[in-house]
Amino acid sequence: MSKRAYNFCAGPAALPTEVLERARDELLDWQGKGLSVMEMSHRSDEYVAIAEKAEQDLRDLLSIPSNYKVLFLQGGASQQFAEIPLNLLPEDGVADYVETGIWSKKAIEEARRFGNVNVVASASQYDYFAIPGQNEWNLTPGAAYLHYASNETIGGLEFDWVPEAGDVPLVVDMSSDILSRPIDVSRFGLIYAGAQKNIGPSGLVVVIVREDLLGRARSICPTMLNYKIAADNGSMYNTPATYSWYLSGLVFQWLKDQGGVEAMEKRNRAKKDLLYKAIDASEFYTNPIQPSARSWMNVPFRLADEKLDKAFLVGAEARGLLNLKGHRSVGGMRASIYNALGLDAVEALVAYMAEFEKEHG
Repeated sequence: MSKRAYNFCAGPAALPTEVLERARDELLDWQGKGLSVMEMSHRSDEYVAIAEKAEQDLRDLLSIPSNYKVLFLQGGASQQFAEIPLNLLPEDGVADYVETGIWSKKAIEEARRFGNVNVVASASQYDYFAIPGQNEWNLTPGAAYLHYASNETIGGLEFDWVPEAGDVPLVVDMSSDILSRPIDVSRFGLIYAGAQKNIGPSGLVVVIVREDLLGRARSICPTMLNYKIAADNGSMYNTPATYSWYLSGLVFQWLKDQGGVEAMEKRNRAKKDLLYKAIDASEFYTNPIQPSARSWMNVPFRLADEKLDKAFLVGAEARGLLNLKGHRSVGGMRASIYNALGLDAVEALVAYMAEFEKEHG
């Protein structure tokens, strides 16, 4: 097989090579059945077994308690921005939201279509380079839920702590840092994550929801967006994204083979430490995020002269370092270093950065 490039894309992101190789081997003939997974009935015994194993492996990886449902839904994380208030926000209730960047802002805008939203804190006061401490938050007593994004993929701002919500259900968008290290699921009412970063291919969103939060949907909530309907039907009220679900299951299996999220934490810590150290030691590259709020998964950085951005990207691509261009809303560079990317990818990037600085610095 030809050498694969190092793919630093923020999403759809790199998948483990072993997973892609297995999917390739099973593409035309899944385990001697003479058909592809994407041709199977989602009601068949074979596919139900694939789906159930994927769920169990995810439960094992995150130690998900038995009083939580795991849903494999469509529409990505962005659809959850509407689905959450439709399921959890009563017409006369208030939902608390923390605003730390573009994705939490989009969640707030969407929730406002369905009810009262209180923005308890905003990172705008720190130019989105730091997260306001919880002592600065203006929480609503008896809020329907408290929502935050644990990692802002675009800005590279990440919580290294879990907010205290008391009796209020804590809802978190973990799209870009789920499975990157262990979490205590029991601290959350609902966790959701778009698949295309650390789980699998796009087209799928995983929702982990505490059972007592089911059955609260508004009367206007469409059937397809009702968590209880999804849970009661094993995420198969309609035909699910079968192939994305299967591939996600292969990723969960791969993660278990690597040693689980504990092993991923060590690997990811080494990767981000190496990259931030290279940035901080240089006068040519900068990352403005407060160190305690720096993302483990998405590392934005700028060159001393943005006129060199194009040359940097051209040189990177020539070396098989792909998708380093920053999001169009913020510019600069961004290296997304999800689970599937090994330390060797970061070592190759750091070596190129040093070489480029020597030439242009």
